[in-house]
Amino acid sequence: MMNENHSFEDSFTYLPHFSSTKKKIGGWKAVKYILGNETFEKLASMSLIANLVVYMHTQYNMDTTFSVEVFNIWSGFTNFLPLVAAYVADAYAGKFNMLFLGSIASFLGMGFMSLGAGVPSLRPQPCSTLYDCIPTKPTSTQLAVLYVGLGFFAIGSSSLRPCNIAFGADQFDITTEKGRSQLESFCNWWYFLFTVALLVALTLVVYIQTNVSWFLGFIIPTICFAFSLTIFLFGRNTYVRLKPKGSILCDLSKVVVAAIRKHHVDMKNDSELSFYDPSEESIHVKLAHTNRFRFFDKASVITNSSEIDSNGKSIDGWRLCSLQHVEELKSILNTLPVWVAGIICFLAMGQTSSYGTLQALQTDKSIGKNFTVPSAWMGLVPMIALSLWILLYEKIYDPWTKKTTLKYKRLSIEHRLLIGIILSIVCMVVSGLFEIHRRGAAKNGTFESSTRIWWLVPQFALSGLVEAFAAIPMMELLTSYWPESMKTLGGAVFFLSLSIASSLSNVLIKIIIGVTKKNGGTPWLGGNDLNKNRLEYYYYTIAVLGGLNLLYFWFFARRFLSSEVIQRQSQGEVEDEENEYQQ
Repeated sequence: MMNENHSFEDSFTYLPHFSSTKKKIGGWKAVKYILGNETFEKLASMSLIANLVVYMHTQYNMDTTFSVEVFNIWSGFTNFLPLVAAYVADAYAGKFNMLFLGSIASFLGMGFMSLGAGVPSLRPQPCSTLYDCIPTKPTSTQLAVLYVGLGFFAIGSSSLRPCNIAFGADQFDITTEKGRSQLESFCNWWYFLFTVALLVALTLVVYIQTNVSWFLGFIIPTICFAFSLTIFLFGRNTYVRLKPKGSILCDLSKVVVAAIRKHHVDMKNDSELSFYDPSEESIHVKLAHTNRFRFFDKASVITNSSEIDSNGKSIDGWRLCSLQHVEELKSILNTLPVWVAGIICFLAMGQTSSYGTLQALQTDKSIGKNFTVPSAWMGLVPMIALSLWILLYEKIYDPWTKKTTLKYKRLSIEHRLLIGIILSIVCMVVSGLFEIHRRGAAKNGTFESSTRIWWLVPQFALSGLVEAFAAIPMMELLTSYWPESMKTLGGAVFFLSLSIASSLSNVLIKIIIGVTKKNGGTPWLGGNDLNKNRLEYYYYTIAVLGGLNLLYFWFFARRFLSSEVIQRQSQGEVEDEENEYQQ
């Protein structure tokens, strides 16, 4: 490991992960600033994301398929780049600095978006009507301004997403039952405040974008980034900051190589084997030896006394690795089958941001004679459903179980994920049924259906519940049970699953269009008018994938959750009460 790296954080004072002093650092005292920073950041970012498809469709004259593809590609990069940001944060820069730099990049991105919205020459001439329009295509310069803005925003958002979650997790002692419960509450409140930010973004900012001015609607998020950064810096003296220790990926690679080199070692009688398990003071959480993936245990078996020096240290790390590094690799592998199961859930969940919004665009959005509901407002419904569940869970279910059983009786990750997978299937079936109803009500070739926009509420609400039962426990799993030095990367892997879901959506769209238009057939998707498509078949295809995912989770992936709570033994376990965080 590169423990002596000069990092960007060398100018800051490093605090121990869990201080035994009485100085109140970390815990909820610090987390309130982190949540405040995240709330304003999410308000800004969701003001862009919620209406981005509509913005490109109406202001850049992109047809429905192209605007959805651009959105999915951008969303994919936004959810993939956190892997890079997490690696840099864990190995070199530290989470604090990555959060700071990410805010600056996001600010620049919103600046370019505001420039494109405010200068008419940076956008093509708009269509006078959304129906049967032959639009003016955007020029290379106009697209460049749009894509540069989205690029900066993707870089900034990718720096903020994994670091914010992991930085919040650093503030709790997850070696205690209390700390683990606090971390779960943090994940729930993180999502709840995300919902509050989205409510403001969709009700106020999106309305301004749609009915007043896109320029003003992009300036407001820019100001929100300034508030976000200010709140974050206010709490700088309360944070627990871990010094970046270099890349653990090299150590994990050594485990794989060492295990292969010692493939001949017989593990049947491991009680007779000598494992390399040195004491490492820099490790706060020492992982217990588990029986899963026993092949990798061979990397820590001492087969010859010449493999260690006079100080008891390994001479060749590519042949003999510590048991701690072996268990760190195993803890990662143990979460991957479950992580894969979440991708199809996120594929279904993400449809409301793209085709769901376009469905809303072609419904009757009027309330009375003088008010029209912006189609992006439907994005409020998933967040309201999610928030209601979190409030019910945190304020009613959890206190009731503690009072009646005197124990923490929260729903397990396995149960929540199972519910989330089932809801993802139901969501797609309901979405398909609504599309049949909506298209059938569009008479005489009209662009907007006579179906009221409120008919979309069930599918959007189900999408929010999928997020509550699938996304939150997945984030909790990856943040809690990855190695101590890879928590940021674990958070990034959560967003990688969203990226894969976005990419899978694009691939699925292209496959469906390619297959259905063969031999002169009419493709299910494409063009500017959903009334000429068969969108319900696309939804049903995702529902079938969800059914296969349910079988995969039930018969395979959920078995890996039997060791969900990895037995940890803290070096300071005897001092748990002294080291517990102040509330």
